[in-house]
Amino acid sequence: MNFRKMLAATALSAALLFPVAAPAGAQTIQVGATVKDPQGGEVGTVESVDSEFVVVRTDRHAARLPVSSFTPTEEAVLFGLTRDQLNSQLDQAIAQAQQAIQVGAMVHDRNGAPIGAIETTDAETVTVKLGEQPIRLPRSSVAPGQNGLRIGATLADLQAQIAAASPAATPDSNASATTEGASGDAAPSGSN
Repeated sequence: MNFRKMLAATALSAALLFPVAAPAGAQTIQVGATVKDPQGGEVGTVESVDSEFVVVRTDRHAARLPVSSFTPTEEAVLFGLTRDQLNSQLDQAIAQAQQAIQVGAMVHDRNGAPIGAIETTDAETVTVKLGEQPIRLPRSSVAPGQNGLRIGATLADLQAQIAAASPAATPDSNASATTEGASGDAAPSGSN
């Protein structure tokens, strides 16, 4: 092997072993950026972004998707599906999730800790018993997870919010708490 070929092979090996970092001017995903499909059609707008996920607002849904699904450019953030395709997939996922919300189904917190089984459901809420305290959760805050249904709050968050919402006097044994959204903001809801 002559010297040039050996030098080229060494350079290629080095490039594979030590990838070049993105240049300082490389694009990043920014809140408010327009998300477009491969054909240039608008999918939605970036609502939030962290190291792992991007939340995209379409005309009908907010979708939390892996950062790796996007390619930022100077003009927009590219995504592999059209808005209609993404909306359709989200509609199907929501329908499947709603079918999983049944009396007796176990609900877990965001870390996988069991909260309790669903006692009742209606079109807007699900009621889960946490210890002796029934908690009403918005139906939209309950979603399928690895171990069954899950919410975005932790068990400790819920317990703290229930304690904060409880009256200082003797609690009414018929009182229940309501949480607003997946964060689990609790407030007394009166008797059932």
